[in-house]
Formats: sequence, C-alpha cells, structure tokens
Amino acid sequence: MKNFVKEGQKLPLYGVGPYIVYGMAGVTIAAIVIFHYILKIGILGSPWILIFRIIAGLLIALGLVIWGIGSLGSGMDKNISENKLKTDGIYAWVRNPMYSGWWILILGISLMWHNAFLLIPPLINWGIMTFVLKRTEEKWLLNLYGDEYGQYLKRVNRCIPWKHRKSS
Repeated sequence: MKNFVKEGQKLPLYGVGPYIVYGMAGVTIAAIVIFHYILKIGILGSPWILIFRIIAGLLIALGLVIWGIGSLGSGMDKNISENKLKTDGIYAWVRNPMYSGWWILILGISLMWHNAFLLIPPLINWGIMTFVLKRTEEKWLLNLYGDEYGQYLKRVNRCIPWKHRKSS
C-alpha cells in the first residue's frame, strides 16, 4: 500500500490504520460466522431484532459521518505532509476519528445479526485498536511532537468522540 510520503514528511499518510480496520473486520466476520451460522447461538427474536437493527442503522450512519469528517473533511493530509499536529475540528473531540468511525461502523454492522454473542467482538476490537495505537502511532507522535502531543493525549479521548477535557 502506497503511503504517499513526501520528502521531509515524518509520518506516513495511512499509518497502521488499514491493518487495524482489517483486523477489526476480521474479528467481526469470524464472530458472525461462528456464532450466527455455525453454532447458531445467541440469536435474539422479537422485539430485539427491530431494536438491534435500529441501533445498528444509527451506529453505521454515525460511524460513516465520523470517518468522513476525519478523513475527508478535516484537512489532515495537509497537516501530515507539513508535519503539524492536528488538534482542531473533529480532532478536538477524538484523537483518532477515522479508526473510531470504522469501529462504530463495524459495531453497527455486527448488530444487524441481532445476536447477543456479537456484543463481544466490539470489546475485542476496542482492545486491538487501543493496543496497536498505544504501541505505534501514539509513540511516533509523542516522539515527533513531544509535550505538545503529551498535553493533547491528556485532554482528548483516543477513540470515543467526547467533549474536550480541560488539562490541568
């Protein structure tokens, strides 16, 4: 996968993102196949089918919006190519909106199967995302931006969009 790194650019444009997303999708697909089609356990009936599917639709839409704002509407590509830390816009609400969007979208997709056991993969996916981000991108950014990024870590959530916290 080409990362479109320009001369002097310190970070790749895509980072570990595609691997995180592929991993989360793989965990979810495996769980759907195992619990819903092979073992056929945890499948919920009425009224849960409708409840799960309404929530699923809302989460899929929310995930697409968050991902879209983070990837297409934030100007992040420019910040990466200029080696500038992005902390405004959606990045003032969540440090990783593109990963968050995918996580929320995949959670929504898994709920379409109205299966209680499919509430487990989002927790596993959360762990995958947290583990990988802590050991890769967060280290890279802390090394690149130092205390500026350290302060950003303290006030903005990693993966759940939330109101800006005041740093002390």
